[in-house]
Amino acid sequence: MHSVAFDPRHAGPLRGVRVLDLTRLVAGNMLSLQLADFGADVIKVEDPDGGDTLRHWREHGPAHPEGVEVWWKVYARNKKSLAIDLRQEDGKAVLRQLVATAEVLMESHRPGTLEKMGFGLEVLHAINPLLVVVRLTGWGQTGPYRNQPGFGSLVEAMSGFAAKNGAPDSPPMLPNMALADMVAGLYGAFAVTAALREVETHGGQGQMIDLSLIEPLLSIMGPDAAAHHVSGKVPARTGNRTSISAPRNIYPTKGSDWVALSASTQGMTERLLRAIGRADLISDPRFRTNADRLANVEALDAIIGAFIAARTLDENLAFFREREVTVGPVYDISQIVTDPHVVDRGIMVEVPDADTGSLPMHAIIPRLSGTPGGLARAAPRLGEHSREVLRSAGLGEAAIEELIARKVIAS
Repeated sequence: MHSVAFDPRHAGPLRGVRVLDLTRLVAGNMLSLQLADFGADVIKVEDPDGGDTLRHWREHGPAHPEGVEVWWKVYARNKKSLAIDLRQEDGKAVLRQLVATAEVLMESHRPGTLEKMGFGLEVLHAINPLLVVVRLTGWGQTGPYRNQPGFGSLVEAMSGFAAKNGAPDSPPMLPNMALADMVAGLYGAFAVTAALREVETHGGQGQMIDLSLIEPLLSIMGPDAAAHHVSGKVPARTGNRTSISAPRNIYPTKGSDWVALSASTQGMTERLLRAIGRADLISDPRFRTNADRLANVEALDAIIGAFIAARTLDENLAFFREREVTVGPVYDISQIVTDPHVVDRGIMVEVPDADTGSLPMHAIIPRLSGTPGGLARAAPRLGEHSREVLRSAGLGEAAIEELIARKVIAS
């Protein structure tokens, strides 16, 4: 794995864009991470009493019985931390000063909360007419569910994802990762850059981005709604198979490993069947077309599975890759980080870390040839940049020290 040092001099293509991130949890941090990785000045505006929730999601190990905040360290890299008590009027006054200096403000409160705090859209745009405001919620700013809590798990259940995920004889299955949050964060980063372009290139005004968790997840569910409209059927749970094409599955090898195989085109299926010495199956009525193969997938998987089960993982990979058949290993995280392709491309990097010495995390993506993103700083301690941020907003040293003494600001 490539070792990379943080370089505070790095300036990416979003340099000069100041983002006030008032969100908590995964989706907001995923969104602002994309901006921070490409040079935006992302300021996490945190409550002095504990800060962002991600700070408290810890991973424990023999050398770290107290736990390490791995979520925070990965998703708060390249950001700054301002610890400010927004329950106090002086804290709100400071935030108003910061709004005047920012291009983007993000928040993830329930609809109406920002207004109760005195920071409704009218107020924000009166201070800064060019401000892009991201309002991130589970269900959106409108609709009958707008005021309901909206964690990603509920969205993953309601979206249809859980109903189609899992084995045919299993109950609906939620993902064991923050899928809805991650997808919303990526959509949100695109929305912010689009809104900024409207301001910077077309002379537009600031606007509000109504970003829910449910709409981005529904958008990546494929044409399920259209398919249901046409067929009257709902997607079935198919395990590692798919209702779209066959063969597509994971197969046990000789030993305890697995390979994934997908032959989603007619040409690839024919190449596969020739490779395993069963060219006769190309004209077999059970397997002649994709529709035929889907109807007889059990028999097809048995034939392919028997061939794979007679060989080890390495033997299968070498055999099929030589014949340009689309197979790959089923890895766990300990295996993918040491894969030669991942290592060669620097897909994962190892960065310095105050608690563990070093910590692996994903490198900057996507890869820009001319103005790439970079790693400028490690995830901040709570309030680490409070003084720096307040100075940049025009506060003098005496005023900053007074705010700290009165516990409006933590540093």
